[in-house]
Amino acid sequence: NCKIADNVHIGNFVEVKNSTVDEGSKLPHLLYVGDSDVGKDVNFGCGCVTVNYDGRNKSRTTVKDGAFIGCNTNLVAPVTVGENAFTAAGSTITEDVPDNALAVARNRQTVKENWVNIKKPYKRQHEK
Repeated sequence: NCKIADNVHIGNFVEVKNSTVDEGSKLPHLLYVGDSDVGKDVNFGCGCVTVNYDGRNKSRTTVKDGAFIGCNTNLVAPVTVGENAFTAAGSTITEDVPDNALAVARNRQTVKENWVNIKKPYKRQHEK
């Protein structure tokens, strides 16, 4: 029960379910697009998911014309990504993104020096 327009690229390991995808959009590979309305000339990076089910209800995601969805982005429905908006790679988007905006929803990397020696002493046993 999908409507896929002309000139849409759907790559390998992509599932599109109960969705519309408009002209010129690209869903390259390793994606799940469920209960979504994807506009014209939208580009999804690899590994993206439209998170449409909360365990009780299914909700819709809207991605408007010209949007760019960065690799490994989770779009948690109900949510709208505006026209020509961008999401940063690795983001989990839970609020609407306005037109022409960039949404970044991730923490900076933290490195815990010596963590393995402190928290996982059994890991050192194989080194002896």
